[in-house]
Amino acid sequence: MNGSTRVIGQWTLVALVIGNIIGSGIFVLPAAMAPFGAASLLGWAITLCGALALARIFAWLAQGIPNHGGPYAYARCAFGDTTGFLVAWSYWICTWSANAALAVAFTGSLGALWPAVTSTPLRSALCALAALWVCTGITLAGVREAGRVAMVTTLLKLVPLLLFGLIGLATLNAGSYHPFNPVGEPLPHVALSTATLALWALLGLETATVPTGVVKDPLRTVPRATMIGTLVAGLATMLACTVVIGMLPGSELAASPAPMAAAATHAWGSTAGMVVAAVAVVSCFGTLNGWVLLVAQTTMAAAQDGMFPRLFARVDKHGTPWIGLLISSVLTSVLIAANFTRSLVALFTFVILLSTATNLLPYLIATLAWWRLEGLRSRWPRRLVAALALAFSVWALAGAGTEPLLWGAVLLLAGGPFYLGWRLLRRKAPMLPDHSA
Repeated sequence: MNGSTRVIGQWTLVALVIGNIIGSGIFVLPAAMAPFGAASLLGWAITLCGALALARIFAWLAQGIPNHGGPYAYARCAFGDTTGFLVAWSYWICTWSANAALAVAFTGSLGALWPAVTSTPLRSALCALAALWVCTGITLAGVREAGRVAMVTTLLKLVPLLLFGLIGLATLNAGSYHPFNPVGEPLPHVALSTATLALWALLGLETATVPTGVVKDPLRTVPRATMIGTLVAGLATMLACTVVIGMLPGSELAASPAPMAAAATHAWGSTAGMVVAAVAVVSCFGTLNGWVLLVAQTTMAAAQDGMFPRLFARVDKHGTPWIGLLISSVLTSVLIAANFTRSLVALFTFVILLSTATNLLPYLIATLAWWRLEGLRSRWPRRLVAALALAFSVWALAGAGTEPLLWGAVLLLAGGPFYLGWRLLRRKAPMLPDHSA
């Protein structure tokens, strides 16, 4: 990458990290957390500490291995081509399947403001597809333009969410979180249950490490953006979700499809509820825009190293890997269209399961990569943070449940024939033309 392609600066990258973490989860998570009451703060504490430890690992790796591609680049450097491919394959599937979830979440949020959009499954699917391809068009217009959209949409959702959390605190009283542990289960069990839920809301902390080829001064910018973005997004999400739990009765909250909007309506009236619903629409669209940008950068890095076909590395006059972007968006469209007969909730659950299953493996392997490359040479404070990140990664993978792990295994096995076939093709034609420029 030459200097002219490095168009993402420090604050744009911070906005991209925050925007990719704060998506749809913050608006629906309070309903899942509601049964646990104030005890859910234990889960948030575990997950936020684990997420910050993982963010620190990615920041260190970005300083030591300034390669384009994030988790894929670190895995390949530490463990070789095969592991690198598996992480690239897993992360690629994670991103384009997550885009389906985000497009569906955008449609659901828009339906709260404009019910006609979701009046039939076909309309819902068409709306989701429209959002996806608008974001694809933005990225095709250039990385700089996608970054600007990320900056604007992040501000439009972060500022209202922080205001919601801070003003919401003023509406609470001493009895808002009584009893502390409504479910009556042992606190360690409650902490693990809520930490699993909170983890999903913080996926995306590695965002800054993926598009390093288009980032200005990546050795300084990427580590800072990773830590700042994860901390701000984590605290904002925890604050907003916890405040909502104290604003509505648990039974009402758990049954609400839009708990944050319901809480705002309950506390300040219908206008406030509509404003929160509008913020949810902006949030989902902004996150979809960020992940569409990310999906093409992931495949481009692998293609430049020969792990994916070279066509994934072909760029247009704007520096966008347009073929990889279009292939990924087509796959996302197929996933949406193939399941449009499901309800929005069922479709969202399905694609989130698919995305989460393929996101946990790169986290674990990136942590192991740090241990292999730097662990034994580092001082004990770093090793302590890395041990926390490793323990959290293993726990998250083990605690994901049988179904996500099975999905992850199936998807990894599906990549095997692709990888073997591609390696065989490269042996037969070792001088394949490079179309990356």
